[in-house]
This record gives sequence, structure tokens and C-alpha cells, in this order.
Amino acid sequence: MVSAAWKISSGAAIYLPTMKSIRVLDSHTGGEPTRLVLDGGPELGSGPLDERAARFRRDFDAYRSAIVNEPRGADTMVGALLVPPHRAGCDFGVIFFNNVGLLGMCGHGTMGLVVSLAQLGRIKPGRVKIDTPVGAVDAELHANGSVSVENVPSFRTAHQVAIDVPGHGIVRGDVAWGGNWFFLVAETSRPLTLDALEALTDFSRRVRQAVNAQGFPAVDHVELYGPSPGTGADSRNFVLCPGQAYDRSPCGTGTSAKLACLAADGQLAEGATWVQESVIGSRFTARYRWLDRTKGEIAPTITGTAQVMAEATLLLDERDPFCWGIRA
Repeated sequence: MVSAAWKISSGAAIYLPTMKSIRVLDSHTGGEPTRLVLDGGPELGSGPLDERAARFRRDFDAYRSAIVNEPRGADTMVGALLVPPHRAGCDFGVIFFNNVGLLGMCGHGTMGLVVSLAQLGRIKPGRVKIDTPVGAVDAELHANGSVSVENVPSFRTAHQVAIDVPGHGIVRGDVAWGGNWFFLVAETSRPLTLDALEALTDFSRRVRQAVNAQGFPAVDHVELYGPSPGTGADSRNFVLCPGQAYDRSPCGTGTSAKLACLAADGQLAEGATWVQESVIGSRFTARYRWLDRTKGEIAPTITGTAQVMAEATLLLDERDPFCWGIRA
């Protein structure tokens, strides 16, 4: 923290305000940014991460906004608060958040966390166990720099639900958990391409509103999927994250939810590889193993690459009217 002080300049006393400083390391995974908070974040105490996440949401939401919202951040930015773990056997703890709130898990963010920890010299290639508010995840940093994340148990809770979307009629999709709640829709009328972003975003936003109003209030991600326009990928997706921003990566939790649906439908064998492509063309490879066939629970493993982009110290100036970010 930068302290307040009086400075004498040209015979006049000038007051220098107190500034809070937050040290961060920025990375991106398949084009989607992660901002890892190393020092200067809110003090959340000890205890299970879901309780600390609730404390973060209740008492320190201004920090979330200051870190990832404009003018320091952007709608696409995902924050990752590094905290001591609680679950036995975990090496690190993390709480993920974005421009509108907290996230249960974040696949691309976990890859960003792992490569950032390696950049800092805190881990080497090998396995690391990470505590999150929704469960422990196992990650592995490979010698080539890629990262595999074995996510929390994933499953589908509703199959081909009919949702009445104003302006679009009946839209059918699956409700599934992959660390966050998703509504997955096969997209046939709009191309999953960058020149269709406005239409895709508007449609996904309307779908989410309808899904929330028609029996699934917990769903905060919408995943549209279809064939890839290129070769080598099994599917391309467009994922609308909480808020109005789309995921530049193929979305780790979204890919986990997709695998749960494929497994439930018998469309992908246990251990087989699935290549998921994002709307910008970045790719994850994925596979799963069964945890409970009766319940439809799988353990998905998602592999991708992340790159460290910048290290910085954010300064929070009390005189700044947007010190705590621009909130929607």
C-alpha cells in the first residue's frame, strides 16, 4: 500500500493520497484473459473456499470491480484471487470472478493460474491440486507448456428442454453442470463465426433470460454449438458468459458440460478425445472417465495452452471517481 503523506513543493504543502496497490499477473488462454491477484486483494480469513467466496461477494465486491472492470480491466477479463487452500491435499486455493460476479470454477482460468505459478517459479512441470469454491481440481503442467485440468464432477440434469424464447419461438437445449451451470443449444440458423457476434450475443442473452424465467434460474452460461468450419475439431462453440461478454477460449467448464451431455447420450466413449473449438478458432482437447454411470457423473479432463502476458501493480487512488471500477 502507498501511504498518504505531505510533500513540500515550491513552498506549498501538497497532500498525496493513500493508494492501495494490488499486484497481478496477466495471462490468456486461447484468447481469454485471466488476471491473477498475487498481493493486495481483500483479506477473506480462513475456512472453506465457498464460505470465503461468499464473504468476498458480500463484503468486498468493490475489489472485484476494481480489478476486472473498466477502466483497469474489460468485460472479458476473469480475475483469479490466489488464497490459501482449505481442502486437505490441495497446494493452492483460488476464487474466480468476472465483470458481474463470482464464478464457481473456470477452466481457462485454471490453465492461466498454472502457467502463472510456473512463471513465478512456484511450481514445476508435474501435478498440482487446486482448491476452488465448488471442489478440488487436479491440474498438470506438461513439459511442453500445455496444461491439463481434471475438473470437478460434471453431469447433465435436463435433456432437450423446450424453452419459449421471445422473438425466436421454442428453443431446445440441455442443462448441465461443468463447474458452472450451462444451457447448451445446437445452433443451426446462425453461423458460429466472428462476423455473426452481434446476432449470437443477442440470441444467447435472450435464451438465458428465458431459461432463467422458465425453471432454471441458476443457469448463467449459454453455449451454442455446431460443426467447425475447418478440419480437426469435433465441434465449434459460442459461449455467452455471465454478463454480455463471450468466451474467446473454448470454455473449460463449458467443454466439461458438453462432455457430460455426450457421455449421457452415448456419443463419446470413455477415454476418447474430443476437440472443442472456440468461435475465434482456439482449441481444447478433452476426454472423460465415468464416476457414476447411474447418476451420469463424469470426471472431465481439459487440455489447452496459456501464455503469460504482463505483470503489473494496480493502483487504487481514493481521488479517482472510478477507483472501484465502472459497474454495469
